[in-house]
Amino acid sequence: TLNHTYMILDEGQNTTVTQMKMFLTRMGMGSKIIVTGDTTQNDLPAHVTCGLTDAHRRLSGIKGVGVVSLTGKDIVRNRLVRDIVKAYDEDESPTKK
Repeated sequence: TLNHTYMILDEGQNTTVTQMKMFLTRMGMGSKIIVTGDTTQNDLPAHVTCGLTDAHRRLSGIKGVGVVSLTGKDIVRNRLVRDIVKAYDEDESPTKK
């Protein structure tokens, strides 16, 4: 248990459900947890449930848990990154398949 600590988990989309639960349950008194991740860049095997997606589903309604979802409009990198993401999103849309 980590008391009076800020804990950050980056690349949360690559955690399993068990790993995410293990991380989240280390929160002690006066602690805050931040989990970041992009569920479109999940590197887990197809048969493994994404811990970030699972946590979002399970925890979104709990008082004290905040969820912030970003879109392509939130990309503040090189202008080309937004265009690259858009090109990939359009290519993966159901109408293209």
